[in-house]
Order: sequence, then C-alpha cells, then structure tokens
Amino acid sequence: ALKLRAGDKHCLITRSRCFLKLGDTEKSLKDAEASLQVDKTFSEGLYQKAETLYTMGDFEFALVFYHRGRRLRPDLHKFQLGINKAEEAIVNCIGNPSSVKLESKEELCFVSRQAELRSKKDNQKQQNKPKDQKDQKHTKKQSPKIEQQLLGQLYADKAYLEKLLKDEDLMQSSTRQGIKVMDLVLGGISYLNHRRDFWQQQKPIYARVYERKVLRQGRMQDKKQKPSEIRRFIAKNMEDIELLLARGSAEESCRKAEHLLKKIQLWSENEVPNKNELTGDLHSCIGNAQLAMGEMEAALRSHKMDLDCARQNALTDAVSRALDNIGHVYARTGKFQQAINTWEEKIPLVRSSLEKAWLFHEIGRCYLELDKAEVAQDYGQKSLQSAEEEGDVEWQLHATVLVAQAQVKLKDYRSAILNFERALEKAKLVPSEAAQNGIIA
Repeated sequence: ALKLRAGDKHCLITRSRCFLKLGDTEKSLKDAEASLQVDKTFSEGLYQKAETLYTMGDFEFALVFYHRGRRLRPDLHKFQLGINKAEEAIVNCIGNPSSVKLESKEELCFVSRQAELRSKKDNQKQQNKPKDQKDQKHTKKQSPKIEQQLLGQLYADKAYLEKLLKDEDLMQSSTRQGIKVMDLVLGGISYLNHRRDFWQQQKPIYARVYERKVLRQGRMQDKKQKPSEIRRFIAKNMEDIELLLARGSAEESCRKAEHLLKKIQLWSENEVPNKNELTGDLHSCIGNAQLAMGEMEAALRSHKMDLDCARQNALTDAVSRALDNIGHVYARTGKFQQAINTWEEKIPLVRSSLEKAWLFHEIGRCYLELDKAEVAQDYGQKSLQSAEEEGDVEWQLHATVLVAQAQVKLKDYRSAILNFERALEKAKLVPSEAAQNGIIA
C-alpha cells in the first residue's frame, strides 16, 4: 500500500502498531514520526508516538505527546488515559517522594545551588512585602497573557515545566541516563524564555494582532475555491456516483450523492452557475440508488423533488427524466394506473423514436397488467412502429410480444400466433435463446 501511495499517514500508523505489537519499538517510532512529517496535528500519529515512547520506557516524553494530543483532540478519552498512566509510571520509577531526602553537599551541580539561592531570595521577598503592591498585581495579571501570545502552543509546555519545578523531590531525582531532572526542566524553561524574548523583539504584540487579522482574511479567501476547480470537483464526483451505481454499489453511490448535494447547497450561484440543474440531477441519482436498494418510498420522494426542481427552473429534459423515474417506481410497486398517468404525461416531451418505443411498451405493459388488453394492443403497435422507425430489432421484439400477449387476452388466437412467429424470428436476430424459448412456450 505504501508503494502505491508513499507516505500515507494512515498506512504508516497501522504498520507502526504492528511493529509495536512485535516489540520492534524503533521501527514503530520511525513510522509514527513519519506520519507526523506532513501533518503535525495528526492525532493518531501523536497517540501512536506517545504509545511507542511509553512502551520504550521514555515516560516523560510520552507524557509530552499525550498532552499535545489532548490539546488537539480533547474529545478523545484515550489521550487522558495516556496522561494518567504516564504520570503514574513516572511516580513509580522515582519512588515515594517522602522517602527520598537529599542533603546539600559540595558535589551538587551549580544549577542546584542556584535554585537553592533563588528559593532563599523568594522567602526573603515574601517576608519583606513589596511597597508597590498594585504594580505587582498588575504584572501577575498581564504577564501570562502576553507570554501566551508570544509563545503560542509552547506556553502550555512552559506552564507544565514550571509546575514540575515546584516538586522539590522530583527535581532532585535523575533520569536513567544520569541527567538531573532539574537540569532538564531549567534548560527547557531557559530555552523557552529565550525564544519568548527573541519573538518579542522580532515581532511585537501589536504586529501579531495585525498579522493574525491579515492571515484570517487570507484563509477566508483561500477557502473560496475557483469556479474551474469547483466544476472539475463536481464533474469527478458525478462520474463516481454513476459508476458506483452501475457497479452495484447503490448504498455508496447514494451516500456520495447526498454528500455532494450538501456541498452544492453551500456554494453560491456565482460559484456554481448551474446550481439548480445540478440539485435536480443529484436528487435523481439519489432516487435511482434508493430504487436499487429497494427503498421505494424514499426513491419516490427523491424523484418528486427532482420533478419540482425541474418545473421551477423550466428544465424540459429534467422534467421528462423525473416523470420517467416516477413511473418506474409506481410500476415496481404495482401502482400501474399511477405509472400510466405519469408516463402519459411524459409522451409530449419525448423526442427520439427509440425513447417512444420503450415508453409506449411500458405503458402498454401496465395496461395489460390492468386487464385492459385492447389499449395494451394499441400501445404495443405504437411501440412497434417507433422501433421500426429507429431500426431497433430488440424493441421490435419486445413490442411484437406485447401485441401477441394482448391478442391472446382478446382471444384473437390466429393473430397472436402470427405475431409470436414474427417475434421468434426477431429473437433469432438479436439473438436471445431465453426469448426464443419463452416465445415457443
């Protein structure tokens, strides 16, 4: 599958899961990271990377990606479960914080001593209250907001690191590689502070507000597709809808047509000039698919909506198509008189002789079902005449059989035999063995 579509993120994730179940964490991580190269907000990719890191024992990094996933998709409960198990695993690795007490010795790193000095200064500041309390309150309220604007998505990471810094027992612990957790946390905060200062210098807050406004306007313009792109999109989808129905995938065809109908309704007349015509076409496609699925009432509703749309917009061909389809639904449900009324309404709209041939045949067939043999015979002869004009042997065969069957009901057996013999000759020309056997019988 990846050879056919290189870099497909869904396929990469599935393979990553397989590698993980086999215990090959390196390949699993590689595939998970590859799925995020094109789309860094791909939630399944973030979850799979977090799961792989968790399996590798890198609980801290797994936690980071669980958090990122939850921010993007708070509706997915699995990210919260991942956060819970990663946090629990970290606590289990470190042990009970109350049982670990580290003394301040000369061997402690410079960063640790700096942290101790910083905490002493903080205590002194708390004892000696600042004179200008109003300014301090003002800074506390404004600073996080400004920082959040500057750091963007990284602000949540910085807040998380600062929260970790308050856990003194955790800060004194070390990773499996021997790196102190405090060094990692302070390094991360320092890096983010540098980035914040750099971004403040490069792009002040007022510039960011303006930029966001311009970007939003640009996105709105991008969302508006060009008419040529829309035409290509619609043509491709219409082709797919017809192909799916022809191949027997009526349910998929119906679903695709309903989806396209919703999209077309959102576009303006300028974007889709033939919007009304397309709406009718899609109702017709939906109706045909529903008929194939045996949903007769739904099919009738869809074709009637096509008819209403065609009449409102004076689309003669669409009116003819809708009447034809409505007649088929009535005939399939045994409502022959309603089928006849619908098809007879269509007669003035028919243009070609071939279309007249099958339309007259269908009306005649309905009259025969209603035991109105004389009218059925008349329509059968009309159908035969139109089929001869067109030179279509197959419809000549159908029309001749209809006439013969009507004559049997009228007890005109001599004429019926002659027409069945004519029909047999036409069946040999088609050729159709099943038709020949039926006529002989």
